[in-house]
Amino acid sequence: MASQYDVIIIGSGPGGYVAAIRASQLGLKTAIVEKEHLGGICLNWGCIPTKALLKSAQVFQYINHAKDYGITVGSAEADFGAVIKRSRDVANGMSKGVNFLMKKNKIDIIDGLGRVKPGKKVEVENDGKKTEYTANHIIIATGGRARQLPNVPIDGQKVIEYRKAMSLEKQPKSLLVIGSGAIGVEFAYVYASMGTKVTIVEFMPNIVPVEDEEISKELAKQYKKLGVEIYTNSSVEKVDTSGAGCVSTVKTPSGEIKIETDVVLSAAGVVANIENIGLEETGIKLERGKIVTDDYYQTNVPGYYAIGDVTKGQALAHVASAEGIICVEKIAGEHPHPLNYNNIPGCTYCSPEIASVGYTEKAAKEAGYEVKIGKFPFSASGKAKAAGAPEGFVKVIFDAKYGEWLGAHMIGTNVTEMIAEVVVARNLETTGHEIVKSVHPHPTMSEAIMEAAAAAYGEVIHL
Repeated sequence: MASQYDVIIIGSGPGGYVAAIRASQLGLKTAIVEKEHLGGICLNWGCIPTKALLKSAQVFQYINHAKDYGITVGSAEADFGAVIKRSRDVANGMSKGVNFLMKKNKIDIIDGLGRVKPGKKVEVENDGKKTEYTANHIIIATGGRARQLPNVPIDGQKVIEYRKAMSLEKQPKSLLVIGSGAIGVEFAYVYASMGTKVTIVEFMPNIVPVEDEEISKELAKQYKKLGVEIYTNSSVEKVDTSGAGCVSTVKTPSGEIKIETDVVLSAAGVVANIENIGLEETGIKLERGKIVTDDYYQTNVPGYYAIGDVTKGQALAHVASAEGIICVEKIAGEHPHPLNYNNIPGCTYCSPEIASVGYTEKAAKEAGYEVKIGKFPFSASGKAKAAGAPEGFVKVIFDAKYGEWLGAHMIGTNVTEMIAEVVVARNLETTGHEIVKSVHPHPTMSEAIMEAAAAAYGEVIHL
């Protein structure tokens, strides 16, 4: 193992390992430091294993509703242990895939906890032994972890976070979920669909509060059909774990109530992993719990960079990957464009799925735009009806003056596969009229985007 590199990256999540591969492609001698598993939280405890859990839940729902498709099957039973095992197997396979990519691209893997030090150095501690490495450029990509609420301490047994939620030994009969962001509503669907009684408590007025309000209301409607109980404008004040389960004191608009469940899942967001990695010693500037960088992820200290959840951008895997590529291309003397954070797609893989990009209707109006709004429900889509998935809709927002595509918001089956059309179109400054006149294949769910655009301009056919 060498001790001198062009680039050393601390953290091998979707920001770190992608940056490492791009750096190697550009001819830079590269090493990556990882204290746990290659692939970081995303591959091992986040994006990938949760999607495996969601697929199992979806298959279980299909079987239970087979009669809707003219098929008769016997009663189905969810083998919770087998569902968890499949999820872990998928994650382990993906982590091995990253290991293969590191070897293929001749990237050195340094096991241990990495800390930045002055003088463009990285100290790595492994099994009590400390080794020092130097590099011309050091990229911090240490990611994030579950946020702990001060009044609801996580004990890993009765009050858990997402890692434990995807590796429980036994399926709980009841579950209270604190927070209704992507993590909260995804786990709510997994457990509710397999028979757990789920309650969601959300501090904001709507669940999935970053989404357009109409999307939030539609998801709430679908979740209530699934049997999920939802409290909005509410907060968990404390959780008593002294008994067999949990007794949560919940403050609601109509007064304080007590909710008894087997387990409480704290899904109140993530915080950056910036402690004990040498930032103070190196003089790297922080602001509101994040590392401060320029448009190319250079910190205030020359030679030190930061990408992903430790910076101010959206805490999303695809954002971290894009930032990593831009960062190393700039290091290598390329001329990348800065990332447009207003054109980042957000996807939530509950059922029905949610996908969005750009302004919500409320945000567009607050920004001073006069808007044209178009909506198309999947209940009017031939493909959606044939697939037995008529729930949800596509909503598009255009600037009334110039036709600029300000935003799109979708809820329905497979909409996370549809949002990329909008991202590319907005990147190319495509107008509403151009979308209306772009022929979409029939029958597909994607037709709903064209139809929603047509609705915004009074040209919709199938409504």
